[in-house]
Amino acid sequence: MSNQEKFDVLVVGAGPGGYVCAIRCAQLGLKTGLIEKNPRLGGTCLNVGCIPSKALLHSTEIYHELLHSAESHGIVAKGISHDISKLMKKKDAVVDQLGKGVAALVKKKGVTLIPGTATLLPEGKVEVTHQDSSQTLTANEIILATGSKPVELPFLPFDGTKIVHSDHGIAFEKVPKKMVVVGGGAIGLELGCVWSRLGSEVTIIEFLPEICPQLDLEVAKVARKILEKQGLQFSLSTKVTAAKNTKTGTTLSLESEGNESSVSADRVLVAVGRAPCADGLGLENIGVQTDDKGRVLVDASFSTNIAGVRAIGDLIPGPMLAHKAEEDGVACAEIIAGQSGHVNYDLVPGVIYVDPEIANIGLSEAQAKAKNIPVRAGSFPLAANGRALATGATDGIVKVVAHAETDRLLGVQIVARSASELIASAVAHMEYGGSAEDLARTIHAHPTLSESLKEAALSVDGRGLHSF
Repeated sequence: MSNQEKFDVLVVGAGPGGYVCAIRCAQLGLKTGLIEKNPRLGGTCLNVGCIPSKALLHSTEIYHELLHSAESHGIVAKGISHDISKLMKKKDAVVDQLGKGVAALVKKKGVTLIPGTATLLPEGKVEVTHQDSSQTLTANEIILATGSKPVELPFLPFDGTKIVHSDHGIAFEKVPKKMVVVGGGAIGLELGCVWSRLGSEVTIIEFLPEICPQLDLEVAKVARKILEKQGLQFSLSTKVTAAKNTKTGTTLSLESEGNESSVSADRVLVAVGRAPCADGLGLENIGVQTDDKGRVLVDASFSTNIAGVRAIGDLIPGPMLAHKAEEDGVACAEIIAGQSGHVNYDLVPGVIYVDPEIANIGLSEAQAKAKNIPVRAGSFPLAANGRALATGATDGIVKVVAHAETDRLLGVQIVARSASELIASAVAHMEYGGSAEDLARTIHAHPTLSESLKEAALSVDGRGLHSF
């Protein structure tokens, strides 16, 4: 590739947003280059995020089920143990296979892969440095898709051993005896469950009064009680004020409602969120505007204040989720090609992959009321669902929130096994402006967990058939 070669589009970053954007650009007939500094494509999601964590969650879920539930099914499982090294090899094999798949897909779709680190230059140019060489490429459109990184607290600097972030938390060589997780969001809950299932004593410290603030209080409380029953401990309305490393671990100073205490652990996992990752990208070289959180500011067409430079995914405001980044990428590519790309940010589902899973879409009842929207809500316990009873998955609840006057669906919240799959039905109904009545009239196969959605929708109007 010569320095003189010009692209229609150069995408910087090959995570879910970047590589999907590049593929869509190529499909639309645009000469597209994809710049990635890491040997394996897929970004945080594939390499150290969504995929490896889900592999670990599934493996440990099997182990936990055999240990605690096999007997109730008439299955005798004696001498059950785990092998961390094999568990990690399984995770790594999944990541490697998917990474190779993404690389093959990008090549097959006609995207030019450019290995190296990108630095923005004026006039639509990008300098790409790889090993001991560099080249300068030019494009009509440059799309920034460099993702995000874990947030580091000033008094809890990451050292990779005692104080760690999620990248480290998926690769421990042994099970911590005691682990403290700072942050009760998706990452903290998921990795807390992984190591708790393997025998670690896990305490989750959350600054807010309840986990999962996107959920109604009653639904969040149901989820937490289930996790407590599984062995996780929670310190809610609690602030970490200081940390002191010892020979064997770390001691955290805590404050809760005016009371001070401390907790010690051999591992402290900090999971308080993620921040845009634009390190070394050179935004300042060309004057790209960012907000006080470091997010790149864009308009409805993903354009920055610099002509010919756009941004998508975790770099810009909005949920930091892989599927949101993918939709950004597709919409951005279509807009560049003159089509009407669009993302409905009100309908980006969120999922926490614990067991049972926690999924939500749209507004909670409390959020709707805060917006002065008149609401009606209905709920249904998984304990009353036939399939849940038959499979031992009775923990959980489904809640449906609808507009009190129009019956239009405003939000759905699910705590249930396979909630990540069930939520898609709710998203589909809400995408076309469906009502609780539409969801209630939709025929769901029997016996399935999805019937809980139907029942919760019926309950919005007080017509629940299988609940008291």
